Amino acid sequence: MREINPADISAAVARMCVSANTLLPEDVRKKLEEGYQNETTEAGREIFRQLIENADLSFETKLPLCQDCGMAVFYVEMGEEAHVAGGINKAITEGMIAGYKDGFLRKSLCHPLTRKNTGDNTPAVIHVDHVPGDRVKVSYMAKGGGSENMSRVTMLSPSQGWEGIKKFVVQRVVEAGPNPCPPIILGIGIGGSFELAPKIAKKALLRKLDDTHPDPVIAALEAELLEAVNTLGIGPMGLGGSYTCLGVKIAMAPCHIASLPLAVNVQCHSARHEEAEF
Repeated sequence: MREINPADISAAVARMCVSANTLLPEDVRKKLEEGYQNETTEAGREIFRQLIENADLSFETKLPLCQDCGMAVFYVEMGEEAHVAGGINKAITEGMIAGYKDGFLRKSLCHPLTRKNTGDNTPAVIHVDHVPGDRVKVSYMAKGGGSENMSRVTMLSPSQGWEGIKKFVVQRVVEAGPNPCPPIILGIGIGGSFELAPKIAKKALLRKLDDTHPDPVIAALEAELLEAVNTLGIGPMGLGGSYTCLGVKIAMAPCHIASLPLAVNVQCHSARHEEAEF
C-alpha cells in the first residue's frame, strides 16, 4: 500500500482552483482563435476578439476569467493500492477551501431554500472511481451556474435510438439559446442509469477540444452533432454566427434493455479545468 501525503493533495488542489480560474486551457484558446479567424459574422468575430482579450487580461492580472468561479467539481481516479490518511475527500475539500479563499474566487454555494451562502464554496462535488495501481489522479472543473442551468437529463425510449438522441440534444441547444454564454461545449452521456448518464456527460467535458474519440463510430457521432448544432445560427453570445458550439464530447455506458438514459451537460466557452497526479 502506497501512502500519499494528504497535504500534497490539498496544496495541489488549491493551486489548481486558482490557476484553472485564471488561465484558459490551451486547447480552448486555440478554438477561440480559430473562431476569430473563421466566424462568418462581424458580431461573432468581435465576440471572439473580446474573449481572447479577456483571457489575456486574466492571465496578466491573475483575476478570474469569469466572475462565476463555479461549483468545484472533482473527478478522482483512486488507485486501489494507494492510501490517503484522513481520506481523499477531506484532502480535496481542504485544498478547495484554501484555493477559493487565497485566490479571491467567488464562493457561490448556498442552501437550496434559504439561499444562505455556505461561505467557503463547500461542499465540493467529488466523484471517486477506484482503479488498479497505486496512483491518484485528481481532475478539477469549475462549473458555472449559467451553463449548468441549461443542462438536462432524460429517459428516452429505446426505440427513439440515435435520431431521438440527436433531436433532444439539438432542441436543448435551441432552448438554451444565449443563456450558457456560447460558443458552448457539449458533454453527452448516453446509457448507464438515471444518475450515471449525467456523471459521465460532465466528465466527458474534461477531454481536450482537439482530441478525437478513439472509437471511430463515436467520433463520427460527435462530428454529426457538432455540425447539427452549428447550423442553428445561434452564434457567439447568441448574436448569430457559425460558431454556436466549439466541441461535442460523448461518453457511453451499457444501459437497461427497457431504457435509454441521455444527459446533456452544457459548458460555457470558459471551460476551466486542470488535473494533477500523485
